[in-house]
Amino acid sequence: MIGLDGSEDIELAVFIHSAAGGAYASKLIGRFVLKDREFKFKAIAFGRIGGHNVSLGLSKKIIQEISKMGFDPDKVQLSVQRKIIEGDVILPENLKLPD
Repeated sequence: MIGLDGSEDIELAVFIHSAAGGAYASKLIGRFVLKDREFKFKAIAFGRIGGHNVSLGLSKKIIQEISKMGFDPDKVQLSVQRKIIEGDVILPENLKLPD
């Protein structure tokens, strides 16, 4: 699939396991699945002033594994961030989101 900016979207699924925070920022813990492999992440999701943004944290080991799979780690991170911003994530039924 080709994105709005002309780049190719990476097919992956994002799962959020926990979310804590307030009205302007939330700390997220989750995982994403890329080619049947799961990778854990931590992120801070910001909103309001200046628009929405996500600061995604991946370990060096995960970045190396993504590279070994033949993917550009920066493009994978952007795809995960985009899915979080757009709400294209899978949430557990009992997850209480911050107000």
